[in-house]
Formats: sequence, C-alpha cells, structure tokens
Amino acid sequence: MRISKEQVDNAPAPASGYKIYWDDTIKGFGLQVTSAGVKSFVIQYRVSGKSRRMTLGKYGKITPEQARNEAKKKTGEIVQGIDPLVAKRKTEVQSITLDAALTDYCASNNRLKDATKKEMRGSLTWGSKDWLKKPLSAITGDMVLRRHKQLGERSHAQANVWGRYLRAIFNRAMAEHKDQDGTPIIKVNPVQTLTIKKAWYELKRKQTVIPAHQIAAWWQAVGGLPNPAAQSYLRLLMLTGLRREEGLGIKWGDVDLVTGTITVRDTKNHEDHTLPLGRYLRGMFSGMPRHSEFVFSNPQGERLSNLRYVLRKVRTDSGVPFTPHDLRRGFASAGARLVTEYELKKLMNHKRKDDVTQGYVIFDTMALKEPMQRIEDFFLKAAGVVAGAAVVELRGVQ
Repeated sequence: MRISKEQVDNAPAPASGYKIYWDDTIKGFGLQVTSAGVKSFVIQYRVSGKSRRMTLGKYGKITPEQARNEAKKKTGEIVQGIDPLVAKRKTEVQSITLDAALTDYCASNNRLKDATKKEMRGSLTWGSKDWLKKPLSAITGDMVLRRHKQLGERSHAQANVWGRYLRAIFNRAMAEHKDQDGTPIIKVNPVQTLTIKKAWYELKRKQTVIPAHQIAAWWQAVGGLPNPAAQSYLRLLMLTGLRREEGLGIKWGDVDLVTGTITVRDTKNHEDHTLPLGRYLRGMFSGMPRHSEFVFSNPQGERLSNLRYVLRKVRTDSGVPFTPHDLRRGFASAGARLVTEYELKKLMNHKRKDDVTQGYVIFDTMALKEPMQRIEDFFLKAAGVVAGAAVVELRGVQ
C-alpha cells in the first residue's frame, strides 16, 4: 500500500497491542495503529546491525504527506551515516532550558533539602532570570564570566553561590545526557571559565561571635521579646550550637524530658543528631506550652518562621549585631576551651571524611552530658543567670 490520507483513515485497529502498515514506496516507512485507535507514522531502519524504530509524529498533528517527506529526509540521513534517533536525542538535549534543568536537578536529588532547592531557584533567578528560558547549550563561558562580574558588584558571596549552583546544574546535565558511546551531549560546563580565569571571588570565612562581655546584654534583650517561643528558640541556639533551620524544625516528639535529650532530624549531613540537654534547657522545655507538633510555635499553632523582626529587635535592644550562625560559632568557640576536640565535634555533628581517627572514637549521647553542661554553664555565667567565675574572651572560630 501507499500510505495516503484515505489509507490512514481506513486502517483498522488491532484487537490488542499494535499493528504496522508498511508503505510500498519508501523503505521502512509505516503507519502504526494501536488497539486504542491511535495512529502514528514511523520509520524503521538498521544501524550497526541493530533494528531501530523512530516515531515521526501522530496522525492529526502531521499529515500523511508531511510524514512521507520526513521519512524521505530521515532515509537520506541514514544513507549518510546519521542515526536519526541519536540526532533527535541531541536536538532535544540541546534545547533543554536552564529552568528545565534546574527543575530536573531538584527533582532527581533525593538528598537535597527543600530549603536548598528554594535557595537554588532564588539564586539563579536573582542572578540570571533572563537566562531561565535559554537552552543550556546557548550559555557560554564568556557569558558566565561577564555575569559573575556584574553580580560581584552587588555581592561577592552571592555571585559565587550563583556560580556554584549553575555549575552543579551543568554537571548533572552533562552526566545525565550522553551519546550512545557515553560522550556527554553537552560537552562543556561554561562555569569552568571562572576557574580557568581565576575569577572566583576570594572570601574570608566569617569568624564573628558574640563577645563574652556582651552576652548578658544579648540574653536580657532576648528575654524582652514579646514572643516566648522566640526567646526559647534563640537561647536554644546559643546553648546547643544548632543551625538555624535545625532548631526551627524540632518537634515535641523529638524531645525526651525523661532522658534529657533532643533529636534533630533534618541535619546538614542527613543523619539524626541526638544531643543531651543541660539543666537550664531541660527546665526550659519542661515549662513550655505545646501549641502544635513543633516546639517553637505560637498559641495559634503556627511554627516560628519569620525571624526578621525578632533579630532586629534583639540587635537594637542589646547593641549586639549578631546573626543566628554567630551563636553556633560562639558555641564552638566556648567548646574549644571547655571540652575535647572529639566531644565538640560530636556535639556539633561535625564529620569529616578525611578524619580517620573519629571513626574509632564513639561517644554515647549520655557521655556528652557533662561536656554539654560545661558549655551551658559558661554561657549562663556570662549572661548573669547563675553566679560564676570571671568570663573569658570568646574568639571567632571557623
């Protein structure tokens, strides 16, 4: 048969599966009809001894004549040694936009936290909103170099973050989309230009902590907050060294007042982190109302989230220009003087792949109770909550 509109319209559907009606004039060109009556034009050919079949389009979206012309075109490519399926795959990959690649990156990485996904999209929108609909293949090293420099005029740190996220997206796309021989279809990561040109901004890691002589003013300002949950939350960060989001995510089900421990579920290294509570924190948790499953929530059951007002008020009232991460650095600084290195690493949930020794040193949570109490006592004395010896200076640590 010669595939025509009349032939296509009259082609019967099989009882099950599909049937292909082959054209007599173009080798490998056919009409595929499924049992559901869906009709598509296909071309079948051989490459390196293997039979391959490619769909040219569904009937209704393309006409029989358009399908015939496309089949002739593909047959010509095959004669020239071009595999139409491979060429189609390359075209599809080369048309993937930055926005689609970002979505794919976030969806495929099960270990990526929701907060990180949100930060990635925010950073790439901030730095390259006009690129989101561009194909990855259209983003060049020179474009990245110029944009990184422009962003650096606003913030060196954020420009570097933007570059790292963009690099990660390209790396995944290169690893995911390859030719049959394993060669990446997207062959170059344009962000590599920043490394070749030594254009990454050199940033000094922050080492700020709340000085010991200002802890009392800070503690008093926190106590003046109108939101009791915010008071308890900030004091928890100071006395445990937890990260901002780790503290916000604590649920009552993770607080054990019998053993005096809390367990953090959503940690940076994706492992549960159980900490002993010092006497002050144990009493604090015991006296807190339970408005929802989250420890730090208001009477309406809403979890503490927007800290902008809270932080601004404490900074203003205390005169201490701190950030939540300064509290973690302060905990580390105090711990470095009061407990052993391995005790501090365990308390802060620090793990380094190149540190072989820590794999042989196991600390039970209860064994960390006394070291944790030592650090808590230091801060309570500095805050004037309990009487104590002279307060030593805290220095920033990395």
